[in-house]
Amino acid sequence: MASHSESIIREPLITGKNITYAQITNDVLRPVENMPGKAWWIGFSVASLGACLWVFAVSYTFWYGIGSWGLNKTVGWAWDITGFVWWVGIGHAGTLISAILLLFRQNWRNSINRSAEAMTIFAVICAATYVVSHMGRPWLAYWPLPLPNQFGSIWVNFNSPLVWDVFAISTYFSVSLVFWYTGLLPDLATIRDRATGIRRKIYSVLSFGWTGSVKTWQRFETVCLILAGISTPLVLSVHTIVSMDFATSLEPGWHTTIFPPYFVAGAIFSGFAMVQTLLLVTRKVLGLENYITMFHIEAMNKIILLTGSIVGVAYLTEFFIAYYSGGEYEQYTFLNRFIGPYWWAGCMMYGCNVLMTQLMWFKKIRTNIPISWVLSIVVNIGMWFERFVIIVISLHRDFVPSSWAMFYPTWVDVSVFVGSIGLFFTMFLLFIRVLPSIAMAEVKLILKSSSEQAKKKLIDGGHLEPEQVEYYKESLTSFDSVDITDYQKR
Repeated sequence: MASHSESIIREPLITGKNITYAQITNDVLRPVENMPGKAWWIGFSVASLGACLWVFAVSYTFWYGIGSWGLNKTVGWAWDITGFVWWVGIGHAGTLISAILLLFRQNWRNSINRSAEAMTIFAVICAATYVVSHMGRPWLAYWPLPLPNQFGSIWVNFNSPLVWDVFAISTYFSVSLVFWYTGLLPDLATIRDRATGIRRKIYSVLSFGWTGSVKTWQRFETVCLILAGISTPLVLSVHTIVSMDFATSLEPGWHTTIFPPYFVAGAIFSGFAMVQTLLLVTRKVLGLENYITMFHIEAMNKIILLTGSIVGVAYLTEFFIAYYSGGEYEQYTFLNRFIGPYWWAGCMMYGCNVLMTQLMWFKKIRTNIPISWVLSIVVNIGMWFERFVIIVISLHRDFVPSSWAMFYPTWVDVSVFVGSIGLFFTMFLLFIRVLPSIAMAEVKLILKSSSEQAKKKLIDGGHLEPEQVEYYKESLTSFDSVDITDYQKR
Protein backbone atom coordinates (compact mmCIF):
# COMPACT_ATOMS: atom_id res chain seq x y z
CA MET A 1 0.00 0.00 0.00
CA ALA A 2 1.16 3.53 -0.70
CA SER A 3 2.54 5.12 2.45
CA HIS A 4 3.90 8.43 1.19
CA SER A 5 2.28 11.74 2.08
CA GLU A 6 0.71 13.89 -0.59
CA SER A 7 0.81 17.68 -0.81
CA ILE A 8 -1.96 19.30 1.22
CA ILE A 9 -2.90 21.63 -1.62
CA ARG A 10 -4.05 18.71 -3.74
CA GLU A 11 -7.74 17.95 -3.42
CA PRO A 12 -8.59 14.54 -1.94
CA LEU A 13 -9.59 11.62 -4.15
CA ILE A 14 -11.46 9.91 -1.30
CA THR A 15 -13.65 11.84 1.12
CA GLY A 16 -15.50 10.91 4.28
CA LYS A 17 -14.73 10.35 7.95
CA ASN A 18 -12.67 7.38 9.13
CA ILE A 19 -12.72 5.53 5.82
CA THR A 20 -11.15 2.07 6.22
CA TYR A 21 -10.30 -0.69 3.78
CA ALA A 22 -13.26 -2.69 5.06
CA GLN A 23 -15.62 0.26 4.56
CA ILE A 24 -14.44 0.70 0.96
CA THR A 25 -15.26 -2.96 0.34
CA ASN A 26 -18.68 -2.67 1.97
CA ASP A 27 -19.60 0.55 0.15
CA VAL A 28 -18.59 -0.70 -3.29
CA LEU A 29 -20.12 -4.18 -2.92
CA ARG A 30 -23.40 -2.98 -1.40
CA PRO A 31 -25.20 -2.88 -4.80
CA VAL A 32 -23.76 -6.30 -5.70
CA GLU A 33 -24.57 -8.14 -2.48
CA ASN A 34 -27.93 -6.53 -1.62
CA MET A 35 -31.22 -6.50 -3.46
CA PRO A 36 -31.48 -3.66 -6.01
CA GLY A 37 -33.39 -0.55 -5.01
CA LYS A 38 -36.41 1.09 -6.57
CA ALA A 39 -34.30 3.46 -8.71
CA TRP A 40 -32.42 0.53 -10.26
CA TRP A 41 -35.63 -1.31 -11.09
CA ILE A 42 -37.15 1.78 -12.71
CA GLY A 43 -34.04 2.37 -14.80
CA PHE A 44 -33.75 -1.30 -15.74
CA SER A 45 -37.42 -1.48 -16.75
CA VAL A 46 -37.14 1.54 -19.04
CA ALA A 47 -33.83 0.32 -20.50
CA SER A 48 -35.25 -3.17 -21.06
CA LEU A 49 -38.17 -1.72 -23.00
CA GLY A 50 -35.63 0.07 -25.18
CA ALA A 51 -33.69 -3.16 -25.67
CA CYS A 52 -36.91 -4.96 -26.66
CA LEU A 53 -37.59 -2.17 -29.18
CA TRP A 54 -34.10 -2.73 -30.58
CA VAL A 55 -34.67 -6.48 -30.94
CA PHE A 56 -37.95 -5.85 -32.77
CA ALA A 57 -36.52 -3.14 -35.07
CA VAL A 58 -33.43 -5.16 -35.97
CA SER A 59 -35.51 -8.29 -36.55
CA TYR A 60 -37.82 -6.27 -38.80
CA THR A 61 -34.76 -5.05 -40.70
CA PHE A 62 -33.44 -8.58 -41.15
CA TRP A 63 -36.82 -9.78 -42.39
CA TYR A 64 -37.66 -6.97 -44.80
CA GLY A 65 -34.14 -5.72 -45.59
CA ILE A 66 -32.60 -2.28 -45.28
CA GLY A 67 -35.24 -0.97 -47.66
CA SER A 68 -37.25 -0.49 -44.48
CA TRP A 69 -34.87 2.34 -43.63
CA GLY A 70 -35.10 5.79 -45.18
CA LEU A 71 -32.10 5.31 -47.47
CA ASN A 72 -32.22 6.18 -51.18
CA LYS A 73 -29.86 6.15 -54.17
CA THR A 74 -28.28 9.46 -53.18
CA VAL A 75 -28.11 8.98 -49.40
CA GLY A 76 -26.86 5.42 -49.04
CA TRP A 77 -25.47 6.06 -45.56
CA ALA A 78 -27.55 7.84 -42.94
CA TRP A 79 -28.73 6.96 -39.42
CA ASP A 80 -27.02 3.59 -39.55
CA ILE A 81 -23.47 4.83 -40.06
CA THR A 82 -24.22 7.88 -37.92
CA GLY A 83 -25.09 5.58 -35.03
CA PHE A 84 -22.11 3.34 -35.73
CA VAL A 85 -19.56 6.18 -35.60
CA TRP A 86 -21.32 7.70 -32.57
CA TRP A 87 -21.10 4.48 -30.57
CA VAL A 88 -17.47 3.83 -31.55
CA GLY A 89 -16.61 7.34 -30.36
CA ILE A 90 -18.34 6.81 -27.02
CA GLY A 91 -16.26 3.69 -26.51
CA HIS A 92 -12.99 5.66 -26.56
CA ALA A 93 -13.03 7.18 -23.09
CA GLY A 94 -12.81 3.85 -21.29
CA THR A 95 -9.51 2.85 -22.85
CA LEU A 96 -8.15 6.38 -22.51
CA ILE A 97 -8.92 6.46 -18.77
CA SER A 98 -7.66 2.93 -18.22
CA ALA A 99 -4.55 2.85 -20.37
CA ILE A 100 -3.13 6.32 -20.91
CA LEU A 101 -3.89 7.66 -17.43
CA LEU A 102 -2.45 4.46 -15.94
CA LEU A 103 0.79 4.93 -17.85
CA PHE A 104 0.96 8.54 -16.68
CA ARG A 105 0.28 7.44 -13.06
CA GLN A 106 -2.83 9.56 -12.68
CA ASN A 107 -4.45 8.21 -9.51
CA TRP A 108 -7.74 10.03 -10.08
CA ARG A 109 -8.57 7.37 -12.68
CA ASN A 110 -8.90 4.69 -9.97
CA SER A 111 -12.49 5.49 -9.08
CA ILE A 112 -13.85 5.82 -12.60
CA ASN A 113 -11.86 3.42 -14.76
CA ARG A 114 -13.99 0.32 -14.06
CA SER A 115 -17.27 1.89 -15.20
CA ALA A 116 -15.56 3.58 -18.15
CA GLU A 117 -14.04 0.28 -19.30
CA ALA A 118 -17.43 -1.46 -19.06
CA MET A 119 -18.97 1.41 -21.01
CA THR A 120 -16.37 0.83 -23.75
CA ILE A 121 -17.33 -2.83 -24.08
CA PHE A 122 -21.05 -2.07 -24.28
CA ALA A 123 -20.62 0.83 -26.71
CA VAL A 124 -18.53 -1.26 -29.12
CA ILE A 125 -21.19 -4.01 -29.00
CA CYS A 126 -23.84 -1.43 -29.95
CA ALA A 127 -21.60 -0.15 -32.77
CA ALA A 128 -21.06 -3.68 -34.10
CA THR A 129 -24.81 -4.28 -34.31
CA TYR A 130 -25.07 -1.38 -36.78
CA VAL A 131 -22.42 -2.91 -39.01
CA VAL A 132 -24.15 -6.29 -39.08
CA SER A 133 -27.55 -4.68 -39.68
CA HIS A 134 -26.29 -2.61 -42.59
CA MET A 135 -24.89 -5.67 -44.36
CA GLY A 136 -28.42 -6.58 -45.39
CA ARG A 137 -27.52 -10.28 -45.22
CA PRO A 138 -26.19 -10.73 -41.68
CA TRP A 139 -25.75 -14.46 -42.13
CA LEU A 140 -22.80 -13.55 -44.37
CA ALA A 141 -21.19 -11.31 -41.75
CA TYR A 142 -18.03 -13.42 -41.84
CA TRP A 143 -17.22 -12.32 -45.40
CA PRO A 144 -15.05 -9.34 -44.35
CA LEU A 145 -12.76 -11.79 -42.54
CA PRO A 146 -9.81 -13.28 -44.50
CA LEU A 147 -11.11 -16.85 -44.20
CA PRO A 148 -11.13 -19.70 -46.74
CA ASN A 149 -14.58 -19.75 -48.34
CA GLN A 150 -16.74 -21.83 -50.65
CA PHE A 151 -16.05 -19.53 -53.60
CA GLY A 152 -12.40 -20.46 -53.88
CA SER A 153 -9.48 -18.04 -53.44
CA ILE A 154 -11.56 -14.90 -53.02
CA TRP A 155 -10.08 -12.59 -50.40
CA VAL A 156 -11.22 -9.32 -48.93
CA ASN A 157 -9.87 -6.09 -50.36
CA PHE A 158 -7.21 -5.08 -47.87
CA ASN A 159 -6.98 -1.67 -49.54
CA SER A 160 -10.47 -0.79 -48.31
CA PRO A 161 -10.88 1.21 -45.07
CA LEU A 162 -14.08 -0.76 -44.46
CA VAL A 163 -11.95 -3.88 -44.03
CA TRP A 164 -9.55 -1.94 -41.82
CA ASP A 165 -12.58 -1.16 -39.64
CA VAL A 166 -13.21 -4.85 -39.06
CA PHE A 167 -9.68 -5.47 -37.84
CA ALA A 168 -9.35 -2.24 -35.86
CA ILE A 169 -12.64 -2.51 -33.98
CA SER A 170 -12.36 -6.26 -33.32
CA THR A 171 -8.83 -5.76 -31.97
CA TYR A 172 -9.96 -2.81 -29.88
CA PHE A 173 -12.86 -4.80 -28.46
CA SER A 174 -10.69 -7.83 -27.67
CA VAL A 175 -7.94 -5.86 -25.92
CA SER A 176 -10.43 -3.70 -24.02
CA LEU A 177 -12.33 -6.79 -22.86
CA VAL A 178 -9.14 -8.49 -21.61
CA PHE A 179 -7.98 -5.28 -19.93
CA TRP A 180 -11.35 -4.83 -18.21
CA TYR A 181 -11.57 -8.43 -17.04
CA THR A 182 -7.97 -8.52 -15.81
CA GLY A 183 -8.64 -5.51 -13.60
CA LEU A 184 -11.71 -7.27 -12.19
CA LEU A 185 -9.84 -10.32 -10.88
CA PRO A 186 -8.87 -9.09 -7.38
CA ASP A 187 -12.35 -7.66 -6.83
CA LEU A 188 -14.00 -10.87 -8.04
CA ALA A 189 -11.90 -12.76 -5.50
CA THR A 190 -13.13 -10.40 -2.77
CA ILE A 191 -16.75 -11.11 -3.71
CA ARG A 192 -15.95 -14.84 -3.78
CA ASP A 193 -14.56 -14.75 -0.25
CA ARG A 194 -17.66 -12.97 1.06
CA ALA A 195 -20.25 -15.03 -0.85
CA THR A 196 -21.87 -18.35 0.00
CA GLY A 197 -23.57 -21.13 -1.89
CA ILE A 198 -23.93 -20.94 -5.65
CA ARG A 199 -22.73 -17.33 -5.78
CA ARG A 200 -19.45 -18.38 -4.21
CA LYS A 201 -18.99 -21.09 -6.84
CA ILE A 202 -19.74 -18.68 -9.69
CA TYR A 203 -17.37 -15.97 -8.48
CA SER A 204 -14.75 -18.64 -7.69
CA VAL A 205 -14.73 -19.63 -11.35
CA LEU A 206 -14.73 -16.00 -12.52
CA SER A 207 -11.78 -15.03 -10.27
CA PHE A 208 -9.48 -17.62 -11.91
CA GLY A 209 -8.11 -18.87 -8.60
CA TRP A 210 -6.83 -15.49 -7.40
CA THR A 211 -4.86 -15.92 -4.17
CA GLY A 212 -3.67 -12.40 -3.42
CA SER A 213 -0.06 -13.47 -2.94
CA VAL A 214 2.81 -11.09 -3.64
CA LYS A 215 3.71 -12.99 -6.80
CA THR A 216 0.10 -12.78 -7.98
CA TRP A 217 0.05 -9.01 -7.47
CA GLN A 218 3.36 -8.61 -9.30
CA ARG A 219 2.07 -10.50 -12.31
CA PHE A 220 -1.22 -8.60 -12.15
CA GLU A 221 0.52 -5.21 -12.30
CA THR A 222 2.86 -6.38 -15.06
CA VAL A 223 0.00 -7.63 -17.21
CA CYS A 224 -1.97 -4.40 -16.63
CA LEU A 225 0.98 -2.28 -17.76
CA ILE A 226 1.51 -4.45 -20.85
CA LEU A 227 -2.17 -4.23 -21.78
CA ALA A 228 -2.10 -0.46 -21.17
CA GLY A 229 0.84 -0.18 -23.56
CA ILE A 230 -1.02 -2.21 -26.19
CA SER A 231 -4.25 -0.28 -25.69
CA THR A 232 -2.75 3.21 -25.97
CA PRO A 233 -2.09 3.07 -29.75
CA LEU A 234 -5.57 1.64 -30.23
CA VAL A 235 -7.13 4.81 -28.79
CA LEU A 236 -5.57 6.74 -31.66
CA SER A 237 -5.81 4.12 -34.38
CA VAL A 238 -9.42 2.95 -34.12
CA HIS A 239 -11.20 6.23 -34.78
CA THR A 240 -8.47 7.25 -37.20
CA ILE A 241 -9.37 4.21 -39.29
CA VAL A 242 -13.09 4.94 -38.89
CA SER A 243 -12.44 8.44 -40.24
CA MET A 244 -10.70 6.95 -43.28
CA ASP A 245 -14.03 5.44 -44.34
CA PHE A 246 -14.78 9.02 -45.34
CA ALA A 247 -11.38 10.67 -45.86
CA THR A 248 -10.22 8.23 -48.57
CA SER A 249 -13.26 9.02 -50.74
CA LEU A 250 -13.65 11.84 -53.26
CA GLU A 251 -16.90 13.09 -51.73
CA PRO A 252 -16.84 16.88 -51.03
CA GLY A 253 -16.78 17.42 -47.29
CA TRP A 254 -15.10 14.06 -46.69
CA HIS A 255 -11.91 14.18 -48.72
CA THR A 256 -9.76 15.92 -46.11
CA THR A 257 -6.66 15.05 -44.13
CA ILE A 258 -7.92 16.64 -40.92
CA PHE A 259 -10.41 13.84 -40.32
CA PRO A 260 -8.13 11.43 -38.38
CA PRO A 261 -7.10 13.81 -35.53
CA TYR A 262 -10.51 15.50 -35.71
CA PHE A 263 -12.34 12.20 -35.25
CA VAL A 264 -10.05 11.06 -32.43
CA ALA A 265 -10.58 14.31 -30.49
CA GLY A 266 -14.32 14.05 -31.09
CA ALA A 267 -14.36 10.45 -29.87
CA ILE A 268 -12.63 11.34 -26.61
CA PHE A 269 -14.94 14.34 -26.33
CA SER A 270 -18.13 12.28 -26.62
CA GLY A 271 -16.70 9.36 -24.62
CA PHE A 272 -15.90 11.46 -21.57
CA ALA A 273 -19.31 13.11 -21.83
CA MET A 274 -21.00 9.70 -21.67
CA VAL A 275 -18.82 8.68 -18.70
CA GLN A 276 -19.91 11.87 -16.98
CA THR A 277 -23.57 11.17 -17.77
CA LEU A 278 -23.39 7.68 -16.29
CA LEU A 279 -21.22 8.34 -13.25
CA LEU A 280 -23.08 11.42 -12.00
CA VAL A 281 -26.21 9.28 -11.73
CA THR A 282 -24.40 6.17 -10.49
CA ARG A 283 -22.58 7.96 -7.67
CA LYS A 284 -25.88 9.35 -6.37
CA VAL A 285 -28.02 6.25 -6.73
CA LEU A 286 -25.38 3.86 -5.33
CA GLY A 287 -24.15 6.27 -2.64
CA LEU A 288 -20.57 6.50 -3.94
CA GLU A 289 -20.03 10.23 -3.39
CA ASN A 290 -16.98 9.56 -1.20
CA TYR A 291 -15.16 7.79 -4.04
CA ILE A 292 -16.34 9.66 -7.13
CA THR A 293 -15.63 13.13 -5.81
CA MET A 294 -15.84 16.65 -7.15
CA PHE A 295 -12.19 16.34 -8.16
CA HIS A 296 -13.08 13.52 -10.58
CA ILE A 297 -16.05 15.44 -11.96
CA GLU A 298 -14.04 18.60 -12.54
CA ALA A 299 -11.12 16.69 -14.06
CA MET A 300 -13.43 15.06 -16.59
CA ASN A 301 -15.05 18.41 -17.35
CA LYS A 302 -11.61 19.86 -18.07
CA ILE A 303 -10.92 17.08 -20.57
CA ILE A 304 -14.34 17.68 -22.17
CA LEU A 305 -13.46 21.38 -22.43
CA LEU A 306 -10.06 20.63 -23.98
CA THR A 307 -11.30 18.12 -26.55
CA GLY A 308 -14.35 20.28 -27.30
CA SER A 309 -12.06 23.20 -28.06
CA ILE A 310 -9.96 20.97 -30.34
CA VAL A 311 -13.12 19.95 -32.18
CA GLY A 312 -14.06 23.63 -32.50
CA VAL A 313 -10.68 24.43 -34.06
CA ALA A 314 -11.20 21.50 -36.44
CA TYR A 315 -14.54 22.98 -37.53
CA LEU A 316 -12.87 26.31 -38.30
CA THR A 317 -10.04 24.54 -40.13
CA GLU A 318 -12.55 22.71 -42.31
CA PHE A 319 -14.18 25.97 -43.38
CA PHE A 320 -10.85 27.65 -44.05
CA ILE A 321 -9.54 24.76 -46.16
CA ALA A 322 -12.80 24.67 -48.14
CA TYR A 323 -12.41 28.40 -48.82
CA TYR A 324 -8.67 28.18 -49.55
CA SER A 325 -9.06 25.18 -51.88
CA GLY A 326 -11.06 27.19 -54.39
CA GLY A 327 -13.17 24.12 -55.13
CA GLU A 328 -16.77 25.14 -55.76
CA TYR A 329 -18.14 21.74 -54.73
CA GLU A 330 -16.18 21.74 -51.49
CA GLN A 331 -17.22 25.31 -50.70
CA TYR A 332 -20.88 24.59 -51.42
CA THR A 333 -20.85 21.51 -49.16
CA PHE A 334 -19.90 23.59 -46.14
CA LEU A 335 -22.15 26.49 -47.12
CA ASN A 336 -25.00 24.01 -47.43
CA ARG A 337 -24.66 23.22 -43.71
CA PHE A 338 -26.02 26.70 -42.96
CA ILE A 339 -28.32 27.57 -45.86
CA GLY A 340 -29.46 24.10 -46.96
CA PRO A 341 -32.57 22.22 -45.85
CA TYR A 342 -30.64 20.62 -42.97
CA TRP A 343 -29.46 23.95 -41.54
CA TRP A 344 -30.98 23.07 -38.16
CA ALA A 345 -28.71 20.03 -37.86
CA GLY A 346 -25.65 22.19 -38.50
CA CYS A 347 -26.78 24.68 -35.87
CA MET A 348 -27.25 21.86 -33.34
CA MET A 349 -23.79 20.54 -34.13
CA TYR A 350 -21.95 23.83 -33.68
CA GLY A 351 -24.10 25.05 -30.81
CA CYS A 352 -23.85 21.91 -28.67
CA ASN A 353 -20.22 21.03 -29.37
CA VAL A 354 -18.61 24.46 -29.40
CA LEU A 355 -20.74 27.14 -27.77
CA MET A 356 -22.18 25.14 -24.87
CA THR A 357 -18.84 23.50 -24.09
CA GLN A 358 -17.14 26.85 -23.54
CA LEU A 359 -19.26 27.33 -20.41
CA MET A 360 -16.86 24.93 -18.70
CA TRP A 361 -14.19 27.62 -18.57
CA PHE A 362 -15.98 28.74 -15.41
CA LYS A 363 -15.17 26.76 -12.27
CA LYS A 364 -18.68 27.22 -10.88
CA ILE A 365 -20.02 25.44 -13.96
CA ARG A 366 -17.42 22.66 -13.82
CA THR A 367 -18.22 21.97 -10.17
CA ASN A 368 -22.00 22.17 -10.48
CA ILE A 369 -23.32 18.62 -10.71
CA PRO A 370 -26.76 19.26 -12.30
CA ILE A 371 -25.28 21.60 -14.93
CA SER A 372 -22.40 19.20 -15.61
CA TRP A 373 -24.86 16.38 -16.14
CA VAL A 374 -27.00 18.41 -18.54
CA LEU A 375 -23.94 19.60 -20.48
CA SER A 376 -22.67 16.02 -20.80
CA ILE A 377 -25.96 15.05 -22.44
CA VAL A 378 -25.84 18.15 -24.66
CA VAL A 379 -22.35 17.15 -25.84
CA ASN A 380 -23.48 13.71 -26.95
CA ILE A 381 -26.51 15.17 -28.68
CA GLY A 382 -24.17 17.53 -30.51
CA MET A 383 -21.77 14.73 -31.42
CA TRP A 384 -24.60 12.67 -32.88
CA PHE A 385 -25.58 15.66 -35.01
CA GLU A 386 -21.94 16.08 -36.04
CA ARG A 387 -21.93 12.60 -37.56
CA PHE A 388 -25.34 13.23 -39.13
CA VAL A 389 -24.09 16.48 -40.68
CA ILE A 390 -20.90 14.90 -42.01
CA ILE A 391 -22.72 11.93 -43.53
CA VAL A 392 -26.19 13.04 -44.65
CA ILE A 393 -25.60 16.69 -45.56
CA SER A 394 -22.48 15.76 -47.55
CA LEU A 395 -24.37 13.07 -49.47
CA HIS A 396 -27.84 14.48 -50.10
CA ARG A 397 -26.58 17.08 -52.59
CA ASP A 398 -23.80 15.73 -54.77
CA PHE A 399 -22.20 16.86 -58.04
CA VAL A 400 -25.35 16.56 -60.20
CA PRO A 401 -28.42 18.58 -59.05
CA SER A 402 -30.78 16.15 -60.77
CA SER A 403 -29.76 13.44 -58.30
CA TRP A 404 -30.26 15.56 -55.16
CA ALA A 405 -32.53 13.90 -52.64
CA MET A 406 -33.68 14.40 -49.07
CA PHE A 407 -33.32 11.78 -46.38
CA TYR A 408 -36.29 11.11 -44.10
CA PRO A 409 -35.83 8.51 -41.36
CA THR A 410 -38.48 5.84 -41.00
CA TRP A 411 -39.78 4.46 -37.74
CA VAL A 412 -37.30 1.59 -38.16
CA ASP A 413 -34.34 4.01 -38.30
CA VAL A 414 -35.50 5.74 -35.14
CA SER A 415 -36.32 2.48 -33.37
CA VAL A 416 -32.94 0.92 -34.07
CA PHE A 417 -31.15 3.99 -32.68
CA VAL A 418 -33.37 4.46 -29.62
CA GLY A 419 -33.29 0.72 -29.04
CA SER A 420 -29.49 0.65 -29.14
CA ILE A 421 -29.48 3.23 -26.33
CA GLY A 422 -31.81 0.98 -24.36
CA LEU A 423 -29.55 -2.00 -25.05
CA PHE A 424 -26.53 -0.02 -23.83
CA PHE A 425 -28.17 1.02 -20.57
CA THR A 426 -29.55 -2.48 -20.00
CA MET A 427 -26.03 -3.92 -20.16
CA PHE A 428 -24.67 -1.16 -17.94
CA LEU A 429 -27.36 -1.63 -15.28
CA LEU A 430 -26.75 -5.37 -15.25
CA PHE A 431 -23.04 -4.67 -14.88
CA ILE A 432 -23.41 -2.53 -11.75
CA ARG A 433 -25.78 -5.16 -10.34
CA VAL A 434 -23.40 -8.15 -10.56
CA LEU A 435 -19.92 -6.57 -10.62
CA PRO A 436 -18.26 -3.79 -8.59
CA SER A 437 -18.55 -0.47 -10.43
CA ILE A 438 -15.40 0.86 -8.73
CA ALA A 439 -12.02 -0.86 -8.68
CA MET A 440 -11.76 -1.53 -4.94
CA ALA A 441 -8.18 -2.75 -5.04
CA GLU A 442 -6.98 0.38 -6.83
CA VAL A 443 -8.95 2.78 -4.63
CA LYS A 444 -7.45 1.18 -1.52
CA LEU A 445 -3.96 1.94 -2.84
CA ILE A 446 -4.50 5.69 -2.42
CA LEU A 447 -6.35 5.64 0.91
CA LYS A 448 -3.24 6.42 2.95
CA SER A 449 -2.05 9.24 0.70
CA SER A 450 -4.90 10.88 -1.19
CA SER A 451 -7.91 10.61 1.13
CA GLU A 452 -9.50 13.40 3.11
CA GLN A 453 -8.56 11.76 6.42
CA ALA A 454 -4.91 11.57 5.33
CA LYS A 455 -5.02 15.31 4.64
CA LYS A 456 -6.57 15.92 8.07
CA LYS A 457 -3.63 14.15 9.69
CA LEU A 458 -1.28 16.50 7.87
CA ILE A 459 -3.24 19.50 9.14
CA ASP A 460 -3.39 18.15 12.70
CA GLY A 461 0.38 17.62 12.61
CA GLY A 462 0.83 21.40 12.63
CA HIS A 463 3.81 21.42 10.25
CA LEU A 464 2.08 23.06 7.29
CA GLU A 465 2.00 26.64 6.11
CA PRO A 466 -1.28 28.38 7.08
CA GLU A 467 -1.72 29.60 3.50
CA GLN A 468 -1.61 26.05 2.20
CA VAL A 469 -4.15 24.88 4.75
CA GLU A 470 -6.53 27.71 3.90
CA TYR A 471 -6.14 27.00 0.18
CA TYR A 472 -7.04 23.36 0.83
CA LYS A 473 -10.09 24.25 2.94
CA GLU A 474 -11.30 26.67 0.29
CA SER A 475 -11.06 24.00 -2.40
CA LEU A 476 -13.31 21.70 -0.37
CA THR A 477 -16.25 24.12 -0.42
CA SER A 478 -17.29 22.75 -3.83
CA PHE A 479 -17.32 19.13 -2.60
CA ASP A 480 -20.83 17.83 -1.93
CA SER A 481 -19.37 14.90 0.06
CA VAL A 482 -17.34 16.98 2.56
CA ASP A 483 -18.64 18.40 5.84
CA ILE A 484 -16.99 21.83 5.98
CA THR A 485 -17.87 22.23 9.67
CA ASP A 486 -15.22 19.62 10.48
CA TYR A 487 -12.56 22.16 9.50
CA GLN A 488 -13.82 25.08 11.55
CA LYS A 489 -11.87 23.92 14.60
CA ARG A 490 -8.71 23.26 12.62
